[in-house]
Amino acid sequence: MSDHATPLTLRAVVGSHRPEEELFGSVYDPAIIRRIGAFVRPYRREFLISVVAVLIFTLTQLAVPMIIRHAIDKGVMAGPAGMGVLRLSLLAFAVTIAVNFIASHVQETVVGKAAENVLFDIRRAMFAHLQRVSLSFMDKTEVGRLMSRLQGDVGSMQEFLETSVLSVGDIVLLFGIVTLMLYLDVELGLITLAVLPVLFVVRLYWLPLARDAFIKAHQTNSAVNGALAEGIHASRTVQAMGREGVNASLYRDKVLANLATHLHAARLAQVLVPVVDTLTGLSMALVVVLGGSMVLDRQLDVGVMVAFLFYIQRFFDPIRSLTIQYSVMQRAMASGQRLIEVLDVPVSVVDAPGAMDLDQTDGSVEFDHVTFGYNPSQPVLHDLTFRVEPGQTVALVGPTGSGKSSAMALIHRFYDVTSGTVRIGGQDVRQVTQASLSRQIAMVLQEPYLFTGTVLENIRYNTTTASREAVIAAATALGADAFIRALPQGYDTMLGERGGSLSTGQRQLLSFARALVADAPILVLDEATASVDSATEQVIQHALRTLLKGRTGLVIAHRLATVRHADKIMVLQAGRLVESGTHGQLLAQAGLYAKLYRANYASFDDIEGGV
Repeated sequence: MSDHATPLTLRAVVGSHRPEEELFGSVYDPAIIRRIGAFVRPYRREFLISVVAVLIFTLTQLAVPMIIRHAIDKGVMAGPAGMGVLRLSLLAFAVTIAVNFIASHVQETVVGKAAENVLFDIRRAMFAHLQRVSLSFMDKTEVGRLMSRLQGDVGSMQEFLETSVLSVGDIVLLFGIVTLMLYLDVELGLITLAVLPVLFVVRLYWLPLARDAFIKAHQTNSAVNGALAEGIHASRTVQAMGREGVNASLYRDKVLANLATHLHAARLAQVLVPVVDTLTGLSMALVVVLGGSMVLDRQLDVGVMVAFLFYIQRFFDPIRSLTIQYSVMQRAMASGQRLIEVLDVPVSVVDAPGAMDLDQTDGSVEFDHVTFGYNPSQPVLHDLTFRVEPGQTVALVGPTGSGKSSAMALIHRFYDVTSGTVRIGGQDVRQVTQASLSRQIAMVLQEPYLFTGTVLENIRYNTTTASREAVIAAATALGADAFIRALPQGYDTMLGERGGSLSTGQRQLLSFARALVADAPILVLDEATASVDSATEQVIQHALRTLLKGRTGLVIAHRLATVRHADKIMVLQAGRLVESGTHGQLLAQAGLYAKLYRANYASFDDIEGGV
């Protein structure tokens, strides 16, 4: 793992897919509540309505046993004279049930919509921030980790937002039941509450066991998901090496381990159910026996005892619910911390105060004593100085790790130099806006990345306002029009993830068309022909000549034969410029370039063209 890893960097035991991150946080963290509260604040009216609805719903639950008690004692026990009371009790009961239904519906509808809106805002804020963070962060952070935060952790926050409102109702219901039982009869109420210490002792021992079980279940689940994802992504390699049987056996072991931990967690999760049911039955038995004897002795009204039975039935429900919500809040605090970490990732490459727009440039590129390192204490480029004239095609070559791609990344200001200056059109890239800089530079990478969408949308990805005619003209100029029209819907053909239905050469031609439509004065080609065969390369070389016409071109290539017609070739070694000149001049110098060319690329002498 990189020595400049951030707190977001996922540490895992090789082959285990076991994330070593906290699954449960503190029960309440005010800092997290404040940050998440900023997203909740625009919807505080909705959450307030939900709280009021929950309180009304809770009050109706508390009222029902009291209505029944009144109907029995003042109606049933009064004989024929109590018929009027029974009618009024029936009406009160109907109104209470109606209010209960309306309050429940309002609460679930309003809080559900508000929670979804909050989550939408959190996801949007995280995605927007991740689009702006510097590549130095993206280079050392696993994509799966970020996906987990955008999905799993946000899901935990949704659960918390929805249940937090219910917690208010559960607390009110619990204290309301205790208050009403003591109000109805203090002695019987205290006898009923005498079973509570048993429940708290059970929970005291249950919570740590359940926590460990849930953590182990989560870890084995991560191992299963990791192994599954790895097997799917590496299916070609697996089949090529005949590992299907071995991998299936290893996966079976992980699934069995996952099954065992989930069964254990499920058993522990159900432990409280029989305990609560037993305590409920015990409390009801006490009320029936003791309350019944008090009724017979005329020390207690029948309606009071019936109300007690109803309250006891509901008494343990909020306790069970709050136990579950306790774990939900713990998970939410841990998830909230991880979400905040993403939102707080510093954007190290930002526009300088008063940065100007680089609307026009002559296309010149200059490195002025540039030193750069991903870790400032370990430079990969050392005092690099060169100039590329407008319209000139310059190739950067050298052994792997010599700093070619790092130099190109500085042109687009994906990173800031450690010292020195990079200039585009005579302007320091740190003194112009990043948006305007992006319009001056088009990049084509070794691995052409196509997005889910139509061919047309992919070609004009960098210039969404480009007309259909401009897209077709660019594809035609690069020799891509024929194969595009041969697709099922031509330019309107939907491409899957990364354009997997196309060949590498076809995907690269679409990348070139994207760069041509962008019409940027500077073109950076980073190993743009490295992944194609020689026949396809000849087609791409023709496209490159069209693409580079009238533009400043910076080309990185390992196939030196493909850059021998460049206006200038610069040779890098260990981050330093060691040679510079044309193909012929460098061969005549018999230096590093000549050594690399003759040792590895002489077989490409028959390739015509080149940039």
